[in-house]
Amino acid sequence: MASSSSASSLSPPGVPMELHVTNREKLLSSLRHELSHSSRPLHGFVFLQGGDEQARHDTDHIELFRQESFFAYLFGVREPGFYGAIDIATGNSILFTPRLPSDYAVWMGEIKPLSHFKERYMVSMVYYTDEITGVLHDQFQGSGKPLLFLLHGLNTDSNNYAKPAEFEGVDKFEKDLTTLHPILTECRVLKSDKELALIQFANDISSEAHVEVMRKTRVGMKEYQLESMFLHHTYMYGGCRHCSYTCICATGENSSVLHYGHAAAPNDRALEDGDMALLDMGAEYHFYGSDITCSFPVNGKFTSDQSLIYNAVLDAHDAVISTMKPGVNWVDMHLLAEKIILESLKKGCIIVGNVDDMMAERLGAVFMPHGLGHFLGIDTHDPGGYLKGLERRKEPGLRSLRTVRELQEGMVITVEPGCYFIDALLRPAMESSNTSRFFNEEVIGRFKCFGGVRIESDVHVTASGCKNMTKCPRKIWEIEAVMAGEPWPLDKTL
Repeated sequence: MASSSSASSLSPPGVPMELHVTNREKLLSSLRHELSHSSRPLHGFVFLQGGDEQARHDTDHIELFRQESFFAYLFGVREPGFYGAIDIATGNSILFTPRLPSDYAVWMGEIKPLSHFKERYMVSMVYYTDEITGVLHDQFQGSGKPLLFLLHGLNTDSNNYAKPAEFEGVDKFEKDLTTLHPILTECRVLKSDKELALIQFANDISSEAHVEVMRKTRVGMKEYQLESMFLHHTYMYGGCRHCSYTCICATGENSSVLHYGHAAAPNDRALEDGDMALLDMGAEYHFYGSDITCSFPVNGKFTSDQSLIYNAVLDAHDAVISTMKPGVNWVDMHLLAEKIILESLKKGCIIVGNVDDMMAERLGAVFMPHGLGHFLGIDTHDPGGYLKGLERRKEPGLRSLRTVRELQEGMVITVEPGCYFIDALLRPAMESSNTSRFFNEEVIGRFKCFGGVRIESDVHVTASGCKNMTKCPRKIWEIEAVMAGEPWPLDKTL
């Protein structure tokens, strides 16, 4: 981590393509096991279509390409227009690259030979996309039409379906649209050591950038300047051309807007003395992401009210991380976070009454309407949150959970409790006959324009507990020291 005198202590690590070889081997092993278990023959091909470049509306402006995530997981290919296959019988991996026109060399750069992609991506064979049908028929060792296991299934975060590969000649194959998606999704849930190393680097450079932003924040700046500093640092010193998601740089009342920063709320408010900032930003490195939120006063000093809300959230964050280990249920962790926040708000006289009664009435969801966290990997909201048979909860707050699973060694999950003063939720709760008795209206009025606090870390579940991969100042005295110019990590002997 950088000190206050140097720009960065980090440099982008090399990316071993063995990572994707391992991912393919993991899928192959899981798929063969499933086929054997259901007495199906071990032949056919896993067949995926990579992403294509997208133009901006009807113009010729090409948006910066980022690979489709399942394809990235298996092949690590950064270029658009590819297809990929894995032969279930032999384990061979095959990439198919577009046959580029000769003028590509004039406008876009050298046309690489097939051998370049074979060597770079550590696959068994490389052909052109116009050869798919012939190559797969030649490689197939079964009888009849070759079988393609295509990717088709629901993403439970977006409610969109993965799109099965399409190509000229697909009608010459048998197709299985149900087997692959759940198996490949589950492969992505548990991370290998090489995957964890990339997620750790994304966390390291993003944590460092958060500290840099914290240190340089001043009253009078615009929110987008904080975003700009983060993007610059992660790209300049981390080689991170992509962010995991659109930066949320919310100050003042904006910090109660959970997904602030979109085109209609574009991080453009001026920072005012007395504001809290809530900065949710994470860089992506070789497809693998980070997702980190820091909350702090823009003037560098916490007021008593800011301290009350911040410590309520920090206590929840720390309690969850200290409890996490394999076998722990994620719904229980969400409820633990809610209960700790409610107990703190009660101590601060914002709410009154019995906390167990508040939990029964789902009062926690008024202050924390989102879920406690989500899987993280190649996607910010990595898939696999709801295995077949797992039902989404119906209650407020709990229905927003992106997973209800028990923790397993190898999972990476965000821990992001928050406490917000959202008028659209507070007003109905304060008027409801079920919950109005819990509110101290005189005190809660002080927090009408407060906004909110979120603290988010990325956590790796280990065999005996967990490891927090995020390295930001969290305690109030740490934040105030860093904002006053102290190096990070702080010298604990001072």
